[in-house]
Amino acid sequence: MDMDGKVVLVTGAGFPNGIGAGIAHCFSKEGAAVVLVDLEGAPLDETAAGMPGEAIGLTADAASQKAMTEAANRAMEQYGHIDVLVNNAGVVGPDPMQEMPTEDIPGATVADQLWDKSLTANLHTTYASSIAVVPKMVDKGSVVNIASVAALGPQPGQPAYGAAKAGVVHLTKTHAIQFAPRRIRVNCICPGLLWTRAWEMGTANMKRNNPEYRDKAQREIFEQIVAQTTPLGAEQTPEDIGHLAVFFSSDKARMITGAVVAVGGGMEL
Repeated sequence: MDMDGKVVLVTGAGFPNGIGAGIAHCFSKEGAAVVLVDLEGAPLDETAAGMPGEAIGLTADAASQKAMTEAANRAMEQYGHIDVLVNNAGVVGPDPMQEMPTEDIPGATVADQLWDKSLTANLHTTYASSIAVVPKMVDKGSVVNIASVAALGPQPGQPAYGAAKAGVVHLTKTHAIQFAPRRIRVNCICPGLLWTRAWEMGTANMKRNNPEYRDKAQREIFEQIVAQTTPLGAEQTPEDIGHLAVFFSSDKARMITGAVVAVGGGMEL
């Protein structure tokens, strides 16, 4: 799927082992120039240097239309056009170490601040980045939104995260209609279980809070969860997500828009 000459902007792409960087790497291997966007503190230069092709890193808050407009302008100054936007920025939450539920219905209560933080990081980022970047994109371009299998069913332990990601699915379909007059296609990928920073932190918390996990290595905990919840019996990789993102953005998918595809080894079934 030739991406020669294409320019791809990926949010939440600053960390080398993250989904965003994996997606960018797949586009880069196909010949695209990639613009990696992340918050201050992410090792953007290091991640950009690890791409097989041309890449730059830009610091911006994906939840800010102003910041993303400035990032898009800088990408335009560098390359002259933007063909693909990948809305990947987000966080898993709430952090169990921040919010230890004490209510009668365990897991049902999320503090206002944490609820707002989750919806800002996981839903508003997709909206704000799209509104800022799409007006600068070429016609017949592609937007790929990264949600989660958590969007596809109830999430009793993470109501804010699940609601936010479900919002991304809904927004994908809305934008698919709104951007259609310019033939800009909007599709959504729902990843399952990937060994990224989020799961490194999550398994660390599980070791601290659950006696059954205390003597297990973090990777062992993760692999146990994968085995228990994934019919295909294997974790997913950032490249698994990236390959689909490249397909969605290629001419082979020219008549696909508003699609929502899970890459979760069957755990969404």
